[in-house]
Amino acid sequence: MARILGHWRRDAADGHLCRRSFCGNVTMLTLHHLNNSRSQKILWLLEELKLSYELVNYERDPQTLMGPPALKALHPLGKSPVLEEDGHLLSESGAITEYILSRYGRGRLAPDPTRQDHMRFVECMYFAVSAGMNPIMIKVYARAFGLTGAPMDVAATGELETALSYIEKMLGDGEWLMGDMFTAADIQMSFIPELANAIGAFKGHTKIAAWQKRLYARPAFHRSIERGGTYEFAAPA
Repeated sequence: MARILGHWRRDAADGHLCRRSFCGNVTMLTLHHLNNSRSQKILWLLEELKLSYELVNYERDPQTLMGPPALKALHPLGKSPVLEEDGHLLSESGAITEYILSRYGRGRLAPDPTRQDHMRFVECMYFAVSAGMNPIMIKVYARAFGLTGAPMDVAATGELETALSYIEKMLGDGEWLMGDMFTAADIQMSFIPELANAIGAFKGHTKIAAWQKRLYARPAFHRSIERGGTYEFAAPA
């Protein structure tokens, strides 16, 4: 029998939590997941929080590396991740992370808002999907259109190095971005050096490399791979 915890129901089979609405029905979360994408971070987040969810897997085209038409049919943006909750859809990994933490986190994976470092946590959450990712995407498009080495690509290389150096500085001598506290910011920010490494633009950041090893050692990360399949970006830097 499942055990009721307030408005939460614990699944006796795996210990994961799912939320009960006030009408007594269980809220169902579904993650629409594309292989080798930032959707892996949401899958990992769900595993860290031990939430119950269904997973719908989509595969990239092996030639174009684009997502399948089924994603476009699901959501107008045609991208992953997409979180589905009781028939409602939410796209964008940053928005999904914020929503999951606010609705299901119960204070986990985030510093208390009254803590001095909460401001840095918020910055990391947005940096991970904006300033930290922008130069990578510019470099990816430059390569796709034969513009490697063009002024735009060179400028993006400099911006990416600034972003990586900033992450290295934030880590300092701590285990995690918030010092001794692992948070969702670590999950979200980990995508930046992963992609930098994938495009051959990561080197010399020893603290980031050590941080990645700690991230990949987490049991929830391994569970996310077991459920979502091979994640090629997790190769050591």
